[in-house]
Parts: sequence; C-alpha cells; structure tokens
Amino acid sequence: MAEKAVPDATRRSQRSHRAILDAAIELVGEMGYAKLTIEAIAARAGVGKQTIYRWWPSKAAVLLDAFVALGEQAAREAGGDGAGGEETYEIPDTGDLEADLKLVVRATVDELNAPEYDAPLRALAAESVINAEVGAEFVRRVLEPQLQLYVKRLRAAQDAGQVDPAIDPRIALELIVGPLAHRWLLRTLPLSHEYGDAVVAMVLRGITVR
Repeated sequence: MAEKAVPDATRRSQRSHRAILDAAIELVGEMGYAKLTIEAIAARAGVGKQTIYRWWPSKAAVLLDAFVALGEQAAREAGGDGAGGEETYEIPDTGDLEADLKLVVRATVDELNAPEYDAPLRALAAESVINAEVGAEFVRRVLEPQLQLYVKRLRAAQDAGQVDPAIDPRIALELIVGPLAHRWLLRTLPLSHEYGDAVVAMVLRGITVR
C-alpha cells in the first residue's frame, strides 16, 4: 500500500511568507500606504489575516520586511550578499574616488526613481516620522548598512591620501546623500544622473586634498 505524501509545512509556510511580502509591495504601489490594510494584503496573498498577524504586528512591519526582501533580491541579482541586512554592495575602489562615488550615486538615483522602490520607501519614510519603533528599524535595516558603505570608501580614500584626514566621513557622506533625499522627497526638481554627478563633484572639491 503506497504511503501518502506528507505535506511540507515548512515549504508551504515559506510560500505564504513570500506571497505576503510580494502582496505588500504590489499593493502599496497600487493604492498607497494610507489605504493599505492587512485584509487587502491577506486577500492578495491568498492567506488568512491571522496568518499575517502571526508573523507581523502591523502593516508597517510587513512593508518593512517586504522592502528589505526587495533589496536582498536586487543584491542577489547583482551578485551581492544581501542576507540579514548585511552589506549588500561594495562601493568600488578603482583609485578614482569621484568616478566611484558617481557610479553608486547614479545607481541610487535610478533606485529612487524606480516605481517599485519609490512607493514603499515613501511609505516607510512617512511612517518612521510618527512611529519611533518603525523608524529605528528602518534606519538599522535599510539606511545604515548603505551609509556605512560610503564611510568605508571615504576612509579608504583618506588612507590613500586623497581626502583630508580631518574630514568626518559620516558628515561627508551626508553632504552627498542629503541633497538626493531632499529632491526625491519634495519632488520639486528632477532627480537625475547629472544632478548626482554635480553633487559628488561639489562635495569632493571641499573634502579632497589639494
């Protein structure tokens, strides 16, 4: 008598988890964060809402995990690690600091302009303003790992004698990413490669060794 196959509960759970994350990203782009609900996510993912509440306490928590997973997927496709919030990319070190920074800034511009990143990122940024816990997790898991890559590259440039050793790399990187975030957030002027290049060039004129 043939034995019945035992359902793989772990695999089924993983599929449900993935479906929920995908649904959250899709729906926030379609309806916006204000209209996003756990019920809508559950319906799109084909699960009960109690399944979602078993893993996440709120729609913000779902969306944060979904956005982190989106970044990890992009890192894997690009050949990076992307696991567990660790460094997913390295800013290249070709010896030409300006070229290296312009390369990563252009990639950042492309990401900020991409609809699949724009909607969830705006939602998480807005939620972070009113929800301190979400804000702390957003910084820890999304922002800080990326910012530390700039710190690492700028310190390497200091070691190579290219950047003033008195410069604080953390402040220097904020001079680069701050204007990008400002234009992206306010949507007042185009966020373009040309703008990113100009920001990098201007900052480097102030921090490089003459």
